[in-house]
Amino acid sequence: MEREIPAEISENLYPGENVAFCIKKKLTLEAKPKFLAVTDRRVIYLDQKLLGRYELADIPYEKLEFVHFRHGKLGAEFILKSEEGKTLKLSWMDKKEAQDAIVAIRDALNTIAVEPVSIQKKKKLIGEEWKLTKPREFITRSLPMTRVVEVSKREVPKEDPIEKLKKLKELYEIGAITREEFEEKKKKLLEQI
Repeated sequence: MEREIPAEISENLYPGENVAFCIKKKLTLEAKPKFLAVTDRRVIYLDQKLLGRYELADIPYEKLEFVHFRHGKLGAEFILKSEEGKTLKLSWMDKKEAQDAIVAIRDALNTIAVEPVSIQKKKKLIGEEWKLTKPREFITRSLPMTRVVEVSKREVPKEDPIEKLKKLKELYEIGAITREEFEEKKKKLLEQI
């Protein structure tokens, strides 16, 4: 079932930006609901208020540094942190929709990240917990990200360690990374060969 996208989110989309998931907070004592929208460019948080007022915040994938996701028997929760320290928190969300959204966020982060995103997962008796951490980067890939839905449904091919070494050397030569960073990452890549 496709959920209708609130007008407040639709009005604030960039030209050509597509919404992959729009999850509504399930349980609330508040008069108006809250939403988490996952697009092909960013994650958007919407807090609707009475009398047409609302608060909207977003974190582009390039600036999304940490995602904590957990779900239990009744619902799911997201905590997202940007590189600038902005935190978005949304709880009591539909578990199935939230699980699809975390996979899409993971895939989107891996699509734009120079280094792979670190993932910590805990499977519990009732529920699951994910922590995604994207290393801070000075340079990101300049390739435009394809639709999150398409990326999350196909397997991303592994990049050859030798190609990664070439890119790493280029970053060092243009001064984007320090000698220490170059040596540390070079050592990790050589272990993969």
